[in-house]
Amino acid sequence: MDTFACLYVIRGEPFRSGTCLNLTAAETVIGRASNSYSPDFAFSNAFISRKHIVIRKEEERAVLYDLGSTHGTEINGVIVEPNQPYPLKSFDIVKLAKGMTVLHFSYLFADQTLEFEPLSITQRWDEPHGPLTIHWEKRECVVDGKRIAMSEKEFLLIQLLYDHANRLVPIAEIKQAVWPERSVGEDGVPDVTMDELNALVYRIRKKYGKDTFLISAVRGSGYVLELHNK
Repeated sequence: MDTFACLYVIRGEPFRSGTCLNLTAAETVIGRASNSYSPDFAFSNAFISRKHIVIRKEEERAVLYDLGSTHGTEINGVIVEPNQPYPLKSFDIVKLAKGMTVLHFSYLFADQTLEFEPLSITQRWDEPHGPLTIHWEKRECVVDGKRIAMSEKEFLLIQLLYDHANRLVPIAEIKQAVWPERSVGEDGVPDVTMDELNALVYRIRKKYGKDTFLISAVRGSGYVLELHNK
């Protein structure tokens, strides 16, 4: 059967970040291998259940079911109820066991792996160390008791990613929201280079602390702000 969708691994041993897990069967079980059982795609983390989730092809759509996993499943930050159908959409972020494994779902697949840029510490799954408070009306953050003023571009990017936390925000949407004053190119998107965008994310990490905003970049697609307590 031809591949109809895929999962890109953002985090999940033993797979390398960016690995494409092609969904070809009518039913694909994802979990943890044991001496007596091996799922279609096996992750090695002990918090992943042996039969954690299944993705079924139903009327040309990929539908996810949590199989009663011990440590749960999230789609775009929303907890999945066991044994209930959850139709997937491109750019959905699926987390197993509270972020021990993170997957990016897409109907647009590639034969080669994507490259994931570790703009955050993508191998971590704990919360940022310092308490964070955001005062949107003042355009400032309070990190570990220290007040930090946001620049206009920092404010626009952080607000956009925060409003779409745990979901992939496409590059075009970011450019439109953060650089609305720029002239528009032939593709209808503001003329902003990836170097500018990457530099802005770098400044945010350096200014506010690398663990304050856990931002992951999927090269060529967009950015994800991992936030577990929103």
